[in-house]
Amino acid sequence: MPRPDAVRRVKSYSAADGYVYQYYFFEGNRAQRNGSPGGEFTYAISVDRQSAFRFKIFVYQSAMEAWAKQNGRPLSSSEEYAVAKMRLFQAFDEGAVKPPAQGQPAVEVAVDDSNLEMLLEQLGI
Repeated sequence: MPRPDAVRRVKSYSAADGYVYQYYFFEGNRAQRNGSPGGEFTYAISVDRQSAFRFKIFVYQSAMEAWAKQNGRPLSSSEEYAVAKMRLFQAFDEGAVKPPAQGQPAVEVAVDDSNLEMLLEQLGI
């Protein structure tokens, strides 16, 4: 039996680049990039309310493990999702969220050792 379509809550974000993006969380999966495991968070994005494209945030497990070792506890799955969403907002503000060229895979940005701490600070973690 096919799964019924999920009701999606569409949200808006007014970015520093002047665009107002509409987005919703599409799916989350465990995945790998170049042999490194992590969490892949996919969002559906629209800049014109007419069409949508997928945009991915990859949260490297190694960055989360390093943070856990330094702080004495692992990040929860909710905190990992929150970090991915903060990275999405940062990508909006940077103007990095663009539709992929025809026939190309979804555009992606990452959460790694270089930006995890800053994203967590924004969340008060």
